[in-house]
Parts: sequence; C-alpha cells; structure tokens
Amino acid sequence: MSVVESQEPDFIDHDHYIISKEENEDPGFIDHEYYKSEIKIENQVPGFVIQDRNKGAVKEENRDPGCTEVGEYKSGIKEDDQDQDFIDPDNPTNEPDSSSGSSDQQRGGKQLKSHCCQHCNKIFTTSQSLKIHQHVHTGEKLYSCDQCGKAFIELGSLKRHKRIHSGEKPYSCDQCGKAFTVLGSLKTHQRVHSGEKPYSCDQCGRAFTVLGSLKIHKRIHSGEKPYRCDQCGKAFTELGHLKTHQRIHSGEKPYSCDQCGKSFTELGHLKRHQRIHSGEKPYSCDQCGKAFTVLGHLKTHQRIHSGEKPYWCDQCGKAFTVLGHLKRHQRIHSGEKPYSCDQCGKAFRESGTLKRHQHIHSREKPYWCEH
Repeated sequence: MSVVESQEPDFIDHDHYIISKEENEDPGFIDHEYYKSEIKIENQVPGFVIQDRNKGAVKEENRDPGCTEVGEYKSGIKEDDQDQDFIDPDNPTNEPDSSSGSSDQQRGGKQLKSHCCQHCNKIFTTSQSLKIHQHVHTGEKLYSCDQCGKAFIELGSLKRHKRIHSGEKPYSCDQCGKAFTVLGSLKTHQRVHSGEKPYSCDQCGRAFTVLGSLKIHKRIHSGEKPYRCDQCGKAFTELGHLKTHQRIHSGEKPYSCDQCGKSFTELGHLKRHQRIHSGEKPYSCDQCGKAFTVLGHLKTHQRIHSGEKPYWCDQCGKAFTVLGHLKRHQRIHSGEKPYSCDQCGKAFRESGTLKRHQHIHSREKPYWCEH
C-alpha cells in the first residue's frame, strides 16, 4: 500500500511551496502583510511615507526615491537620493487641518504639504498619491488588461499581470539563471541559495523562507482550517488542498501521462506514475540498498530494519508496520467482507483472496511448474 497516497491532506511540502507558489498565485491577489513588509519598485505609490517600520534601518538601494520611512529620518540616516519632499511629523510648522487631512510645512524655504488617509492614517506628500492609495479602501479598479479584461487597483499590478500574456520575466537569479516576472519572487527564490529563513514560528521555532509558509504552518498549532468544501464539508489548511480535493467531486483529472494517457487529479501522482515507464527509483534504503519509486514506500520498508510497528489494533493489541495491514486485520474483529464475487456472491476480507477465488470461475491457472 502506498503511504504517500494515504498521506494526510493537510501535509505541507514547504520546499515545493516555496518554488511553486508564485506560479500558482492569483496575479490579482494582494497580500497585505507582504505589501507592508516588502518594498515593490513597480507598485510603490510615489510620496508614500511608512510610519512604523524598521526605525533606523538603512534605506535599500532599490527603493523608490519617493518613499521615505519616518523612523529612518528620525535616526538621522538620509541618503543622497532621498525625496526632498519628505515630511518629518515630529517637526511640523503648522498643525494639520483635520477637515482636509493636509497641512503646510516649511523646509529649506520650500512649502510642503502632507496628505493623510482618513481610513488608515498613512501619510503622502502629494494628493495624487493619496488618491491612488485610497483605491485600496474603495475597491475601485481603474486599470484593466486589454487582453483578458481583468482589472486591478494599481497600475503596477496590471504591468505585472501583462507579463503572463507576454511571457516576460525581467528578473533573473545570478546563481542559477531562473527568471521571474516579479522582483519579490526573485528575492524569495534567492533564499534557497543563501539558506536564509527569516520567518520563524514562535511556538516550535521552525523557520521558513516565505511568510505565507509560516502562516500555513501556524494552523497546525491553532487547528485552523479556513477552507471548506461546499459539497462534503471537509476542511483544509490550504486553498490548494481544497481545490485538489474538489476534483474528487468534479471528476476533473488535469494531469495526463503522455505515454499511456492515464490521468490524475494531482501533478505529484502523475510524476510518480511516470516512474513506472522510466524505471526510475530515486529512493534507496541506506541499509540494504533496495530502491523505491515512492518515498513513502521507502519509509515503510525501513521499518523492517528498525522493527518499528506504529499501527496498533485497539481490540487485541497486535501491531503492524503498515496502516493497510492494520485495516485488513480489523476486519477479523468486525467480520466485514467488502470484496464479493460478481458470479457467485461469495465475500472476502481481502481483494487478493477474491482474485484467487475468481480463477475457479474462469478456470484460469496462471502458475506453471518450471520442472
């Protein structure tokens, strides 16, 4: 029995998640946590002032000159290309007008204005920057794709989306050459090479390269399963797991083998299947050298050497190395015989026993003596 096929649906393969997330993510989706913590060149609103992030941090060389952090200014760190329209909220010359959300300020003989968002209190140096920002709150999508019609709140999001149609990937890794449509995706990818894992779980200490992976991991501790199937009610920790599950109901099998045509609901299942044709067995036992096509089969095999039997019968205490063996054993206690002959109706506990029985009706004798 394949352990992999019976694997818990909420299992998270974080290495796969890191590599494939950008390709699967909805281009129109806005991750507000990521938006707050990562500076995106194309998407940054000119004149935007962040009030409470990384005080005293040195400004990144690729940051939009129109974006200045208040904490950075307070600490006296100011680079040559910093926005001259920057406003120090600790030293205003006039009090803000609460009705208009803007105030005049004097710096170096230059009259400046600050514009504050009444929804989230973010400060902008120009009224136009504030208007663009307010689309986040109103949900207004002014920018639409001329090829597919999808609409976006920000112009930068539309530009990134258009790369799906054009195939453009302007950001490439200088170590492996892999290319990306978004700068943030490249930065995340580079952590694969550097080994950097900046996001760690405060409960178990496990670290991750991507913030989204940490959020999903935390659901293991909280038990949260926010994605629920509307047909059977089963809940999942990840949206991708729900979408895969829903193919059971729809019958959709989008992944097909180019050699035999067999179709699968999951890409991983197709890849395992293709090893039947190629003969590839990438998982080998370090004690006896036996090789397997599936990692789960190797883990099950290794219990022969370790003597581990993690599956116990709650009625008689007998232990087994494989979950499937326990389930078959439990039919002795329950009397269940799920496999029945379609010719005579005789029932059996195991499918193998049924197949042997059917030779009586077919008169098939598949085993020959070599002598």
